[in-house]
Amino acid sequence: MDLGRLIEQIRGDRDYRGQIQWLREIPAREARYADLDVELHPTVAQILEGLGIERLYAHQARAIECALRGEHVMTVTGTASGKTLTYVVPLAQSLYERPAGRALLMYPTKALAQDQLRKLADFGAGKAFHAATYDGDTPRRDRRRIKREAQVILTNPDMLHIGILPYHHTWADFFRNLEFVVLDEVHTYRGVFGSHTANVIRRLRRICDAYGSSPRFIACSATIGNPGELFEKLTGLQATVIDEDAAPRGRRFLMLWQPPPIEGQPLRRRSANLEAAELMVELVRSRVRTIAFVLARSVAELILRYAREGLQEHEDLAERIMSYRGGYLPRERREIERRLFEGELLGVVSTTALEVGVDIGGLDAAILTGYPGTISSTWQQIGRSGRGREDSLAALVTLPGGVHRYLAEHPDYLLEAESERALIDPHNRYILAGHLLCAAYEQAIDEADEELFGDEMDVILEILADPANREDSDLPFVTKCTRWYWVDPDLYPAAQISLRSTGGRPWQIRLAGASEGELLGTVDAASAFRIVHPGAVYLHAGESYVVQDLDLDDRTAWVRREDVSYYTQPMTASKMSVREWETERELPSGARALLGELDVTSRVVGYRKVRQVTEQDLGAEDLELPASTIETVGLAVAPCEADVKALVEDARDLMGSLHALEHAMIALLPIFAFCDARDVGGVSESEHEDLEGPVVSIYDAYPGGVGIAEAAYDRLDDLLAAVAEQIANCPCEDGCPECVQAPNCGDFNQPLDKEGALLLARRLVSSDTPAT
Repeated sequence: MDLGRLIEQIRGDRDYRGQIQWLREIPAREARYADLDVELHPTVAQILEGLGIERLYAHQARAIECALRGEHVMTVTGTASGKTLTYVVPLAQSLYERPAGRALLMYPTKALAQDQLRKLADFGAGKAFHAATYDGDTPRRDRRRIKREAQVILTNPDMLHIGILPYHHTWADFFRNLEFVVLDEVHTYRGVFGSHTANVIRRLRRICDAYGSSPRFIACSATIGNPGELFEKLTGLQATVIDEDAAPRGRRFLMLWQPPPIEGQPLRRRSANLEAAELMVELVRSRVRTIAFVLARSVAELILRYAREGLQEHEDLAERIMSYRGGYLPRERREIERRLFEGELLGVVSTTALEVGVDIGGLDAAILTGYPGTISSTWQQIGRSGRGREDSLAALVTLPGGVHRYLAEHPDYLLEAESERALIDPHNRYILAGHLLCAAYEQAIDEADEELFGDEMDVILEILADPANREDSDLPFVTKCTRWYWVDPDLYPAAQISLRSTGGRPWQIRLAGASEGELLGTVDAASAFRIVHPGAVYLHAGESYVVQDLDLDDRTAWVRREDVSYYTQPMTASKMSVREWETERELPSGARALLGELDVTSRVVGYRKVRQVTEQDLGAEDLELPASTIETVGLAVAPCEADVKALVEDARDLMGSLHALEHAMIALLPIFAFCDARDVGGVSESEHEDLEGPVVSIYDAYPGGVGIAEAAYDRLDDLLAAVAEQIANCPCEDGCPECVQAPNCGDFNQPLDKEGALLLARRLVSSDTPAT
């Protein structure tokens, strides 16, 4: 299919309403090759020749050379650039030269590990050497044999954390001979997950040292702004960074697709979900293999439903699209992956679960339903289409307001912006404390471990050694007798720590009624009240369910099958108190910007019902759910008396101005910090007790913080300037979702003062801003 011609057909369609706001054709790129300056084992060279690989891309050659010289290596290149060879070739070379050697390959998902195992077969896995996946899906009857025989283990951080390191004595031969540790898709290790994974890797290095091994680390990543820094924070080691992508690329069409205004309501736009679904229908009808990325599970199911309805006249095609997301059971995910890889499916609607490089066959088009939160993720998703030298198409469908309005006004940002820095904090004391418990369980902790775990190790261990800091037992967690020892024989600490969330073990979603107890899926504890609160519409495999009951003790949401014409959006509210400010500075108007430790109490207070297709607001329902309090890091902007006076003189509402500014700042934050808007929360108060005046605060939505607030503090001037521009350019009179309204506001977007927020934002970045 000629994609350029298809775009012109779309523009010429009678239903086209100018959605393509921006279109760029990115030319194809030729490959750059290089020869190796090291000699490969004859078998490895023969394998490459058999695969049709006559020459290596320049980045592959350099990465392989560095790894074979014994260096730690970080390769940072685009999607489908052949990064797998940068670790498979050194690994195979090592195994053919020394069969007793061992390698650990770690992937962020089980699906990716399964996929890479198939690729290892090309290099002799299953014949010349034994490779196996070892994760939660591995049958127990196979685990002892794998420990005993496997030379290459493919796993994920979760299994390494909970199922390998605590039982290291049963892996003694493996750790004694471990030569390579591979970290793939390193750009996914950010935020809470990355901070946890960094500590798991430190525990791994500690165990290797105990068995006398010192493995080389080889890492691969999509493009990020701080590859060397991220590698060092993840592993505690320094790497040679290789970041010049020499792989070829086909011609790519990149477009910004903006939903058109609703007829008769020029300030409201048509549903982005419906637009994405209809674009997907158009592509699937033309037999263009398409992946549509979304920001939330529920949206994946919603777009699938819309797309299937749009293909009703083509039943054969309607059955060839599917959704893919977390929460599906493993057998469901494997079946979808198989159908994609074998070409049975023409389209899939996915969360970020398919953003990483599971081989799902050749795709021609990618639809991004909303900005993924970072430039790195944007290009990772775009790169899932057009593998090889074939042409490809990528469309970013804009959502209302915030970052999407910014992109609509600055579309070249997608091409010009540098990749963001990946933020992790291995020394987050809440995260570190849990891993110190795990480390003590695995092996007594001594002073030398401070090099791995940091200066606060002893301080945190002293807290863990005090029985007064434990609610479930009179025993301390650890005790010191020249070294720190694990105490409680009845507690298995790794089982208490989830690497991917902060709320403990996940919730189950079960079907009530005729099939009482059938497990539909799961949801992480931190998201449970937002996704499966009473009355929530839960979408699964294109079917709708309504949550009728929450069992708080058993962590189970009971749902009933029900066809409804709406979906639900949770509303949250928060309150902030100050623990300690770490730094502050004065803004041009005399206002203060502060960064420090906060206590934030949050609660899901209700939910909205929104009609499918039309996006009509059907009203809100209140909820009474437990609140949660976290200690985190936050940024506060405290307007000065002159700012307040300017608002009063201009007849603006103080609280409405603060509230609107808070919404606008959070909406644009992904442009200036490596985050998703859902990774942060906000609070605005006209008279804050601790600050003795008005305040707008933005905080990391994770205990201890993961660096987002610090990034916002560093880029505050740029953020406020962008907020002022965004609000000023919005044609609405009193505020709308395009500028200062937020869909999940627990205060129902009341009060909001758009002009007051604009005046305040301008004053905060310029001391001579007149009243409007």
